[in-house]
Amino acid sequence: MTLDRPLVLATKNNGKISEFRDFFKKSGIEIKTLDDFGPIPPVIEDGATFEENAVKKAQFTARVLGVPAIADDSGLTVKALQGAPGVFSARYAGENADDESNNRKLLAEMEDVEDRTAAFVCVLAIAVPRGPALIYEGTCEGLVAETPRGDQGFGYDPLFYYPPFLKTFAQLTRKEKNSISHRGRAIEELRGELDRVIIWLEQRLKEEPF
Repeated sequence: MTLDRPLVLATKNNGKISEFRDFFKKSGIEIKTLDDFGPIPPVIEDGATFEENAVKKAQFTARVLGVPAIADDSGLTVKALQGAPGVFSARYAGENADDESNNRKLLAEMEDVEDRTAAFVCVLAIAVPRGPALIYEGTCEGLVAETPRGDQGFGYDPLFYYPPFLKTFAQLTRKEKNSISHRGRAIEELRGELDRVIIWLEQRLKEEPF
């Protein structure tokens, strides 16, 4: 089953784009990114939860571009930091922070902390220009490493240690990471319902012509 319109990834994060394209390459759905369109206003991610931000990004992008959109909001939650960095994961060290700065801040916050339990969380939202969104969620539990390890991936991957593999996410191959990651698990949940999702999208698009 295929969709007669493209599905737009509401992100400019090249790491996320690569992962999404890997997951959807055999789906029969044409994937586009924001770079395939002209400039659109940025979405202010002011939600209190991953779900609120994901829905906001997906609905905004769908309305502006007039095509179905999928967005994710994801981040690292650390038990000893009461869930931080959470929804502020991408800007933990400041609005214009890069991955290295965020990782340095996390290591500073975790200095001498014994309980290093953490989890990556991903919430996906699929939306059309008007109406509700579909939600899928995935979580991967691990530990905050004491030093960065590996040079793959992005974000907090060098610090997220996954005990079953005895490696950080940044030490995994893309195939290994996609098989167990928070985003991988959310997309697998979506993929298990993909035929129904396509039917839902087609019905919504007929009800909301544009």
